[in-house]
Amino acid sequence: MGMVIPVTMWLLLQSFVLMTFCFHSATTFPKGCYHAEEDGYKTFRCSSAQLTEVPKDIPNDTNKLYLDFNQIAFLPIDAFRNLPVLLELDLSHNAIVRIESGAFRGLSEHLHSLDLSSNKLVSVNKDVFSNLKAKVNLSSNPWLCDCRLQELIRTVDLVAGSSGSIVCDSSAKEEHVGKPFLQVVTDTDFCSVYKKTTDIAMLVTMFGWFAMVISYLVYYVRQNQEDARRHLEYLKSLPSKQRKSEESSTISTVV
Repeated sequence: MGMVIPVTMWLLLQSFVLMTFCFHSATTFPKGCYHAEEDGYKTFRCSSAQLTEVPKDIPNDTNKLYLDFNQIAFLPIDAFRNLPVLLELDLSHNAIVRIESGAFRGLSEHLHSLDLSSNKLVSVNKDVFSNLKAKVNLSSNPWLCDCRLQELIRTVDLVAGSSGSIVCDSSAKEEHVGKPFLQVVTDTDFCSVYKKTTDIAMLVTMFGWFAMVISYLVYYVRQNQEDARRHLEYLKSLPSKQRKSEESSTISTVV
């Protein structure tokens, strides 16, 4: 009988610790989020949870993360750094306008699906997706069709069938607006146009600096000539002896 009490107390203590842990885990999740196992994958769902940022307390054993249909507008550096076994990331139907380079750092090894469709992306640096092996969905965003987008499309591995929905919402040429980017880029090399524009701007800048230097030299020469003329007139007004001495000095200075 003396051994039963300690064992009972030990079981009660274990139950209490387990309940406390479960309660703590449940209360740290944002409202509308839950953790579950679906088809053998550990899934964390926060769909339509009115989130404005990526949650901080996502379980680090999560395989599939759903943050779709929220109001997330910005993805900072290391937004998903504590998710080493994440396979799928759904960020579709948010209000994302900016993604910092390094936002997906730590996901390159395992992530195979990244959905950024139906956001508010206008322009994204290609470095945001460096080292990612995931299939990426960039459709249904208000893209600015330019060299930056052209480089981005060359960098990422697009989800099959999604490229047709990457449409020019704005462009330097009005005729590109409303057309799929891949259709436009077959006739227009945005990066070639950008390079030509940059080269012209550099030439104009160099010409401006050259003109400023020439103008300064002309001014400097004319100013010196004027000073020399005034000095000679001054010498002429001096007595003969003093004049010869200063003329000699002036000639040697000019030489």
